[in-house]
Formats: sequence, structure tokens, C-alpha cells
Amino acid sequence: MKWIGMTVCAWLAIGTLVASAEEGFVPLFDGKSTNGWTLRGGKAEFRIEDGCLVGRTVAGQPNSFLCPPKEYGNFVLEFEYRVDPKLNSGVQIRSQCFDHDTKIEHNGKTITVKAGRVHGYQVEIDNDPGRNRFWSAGIYEEGARGWLYPGFRGGDGAAFTEQGRRITKVNDWNSVRVECRGDTIRTWLNGEPRAELRDDRVARGFIGFQVHTHKEPGLEVRWRNIRIRELD
Repeated sequence: MKWIGMTVCAWLAIGTLVASAEEGFVPLFDGKSTNGWTLRGGKAEFRIEDGCLVGRTVAGQPNSFLCPPKEYGNFVLEFEYRVDPKLNSGVQIRSQCFDHDTKIEHNGKTITVKAGRVHGYQVEIDNDPGRNRFWSAGIYEEGARGWLYPGFRGGDGAAFTEQGRRITKVNDWNSVRVECRGDTIRTWLNGEPRAELRDDRVARGFIGFQVHTHKEPGLEVRWRNIRIRELD
């Protein structure tokens, strides 16, 4: 058997498949195809390269989300990402998108989510030294209530930034773990606990890989070793 010439992502994909079988995880992305996945929102470019899922900005396009077909409720999701520091991004979890306007009640106010708008929990990707926020693995609610953690569901913004600045690998691969059990969502970044919140607005929905809108074309975010384990 010849291994010469295999890419780094290909080697990692093989290792992930072995570990997945041992630990109860299954690949959410097999490194080869996104057949059956749905592009929602804008029309950013997505491709597969060296076993990685790659998203690329297209000037003038709104937030774009490439979504696997299945919905999930209770689960553990793990992935690695590498992103151009100028590009904000994220991964949607328990998210929704309807063909009609949807109203959400929050703090005595009504939020109207337009038809076709992706909305729901997002695990943030934020590596920009210029912005100096470093809120990767924070929880934002896309298209609806905004920042949950740090935000009105807990977490101190300054402390979250300080930790994020210390553990974020700018211009390198970062690992994220997300655990959803009932009304509790927890995240880890590079092995360290990040967010922990309780919120029961949505219990089940789709996962989506986001390319954030940006005026500059050609900025990229990459994901690899994407795997999931459902929890009963």
C-alpha cells in the first residue's frame, strides 16, 4: 500500500475515521462530498480541498451557510477550523430557516425573522487581532437575539476576551467541541472550557457552516475533522 503523496488533511481524515468508530462519533463530513447539503442565505463559494471543507467570500453576498441535511437535538460536535483573521465566521447548531416570516418574543419585544433567513445558535469563529475580541467558541444567536454568551445568558466579555487571546491560534488550526444536552450548551476551544449557558428557545435544528458577509472577496475559512455523536 502506498502512502507517499498523501496530504495532511487526508492523513488526519483517516485518523478521525478510526477514532470515530472507537468513540461513537461519526463523520459529519467525509472529506469527499457535500452531496445532499443545502446552501442557505447568500452565495459564498464552497469547495472541497485536500479533504477540508473550504468557504470563500464573494463580495456583496450576505451571510452564507452550507448545511448538512439532518437535524440534531442532543449531541456532541467536534471540528477544527482555520480562518483568515479578517474573516468572521461560525458554525450554526440547532438552527432553523422557514419559508415564512417568524416572530420571536424576547424581553417584552417581538423580533421578526424574515422568510428564508437562517436563525439560531452559532458557535463563533473570531481570530482577528485587529478587532482584538477573540470570542471564538462564544455563542451568538444568528438572525435573532444576538450575543448569548458572553451576553445576557452569562459570561464576562473582558474575561472571555482575555482567555480567547491566550488560547486562540491565529493563522493556524483550532479545535472546537460543542455539547448540547437539553437546555444546556457548552463549548471548548483548544481543550479549554469556553461557554456554558442554559437556553430553551430551540431544542432541535440543523447545523450550518458559515461564510460571513465581507466586502473583500477571496477570504477563506476551512474546516476539517468534523464529527458528531448523538446523545439520547
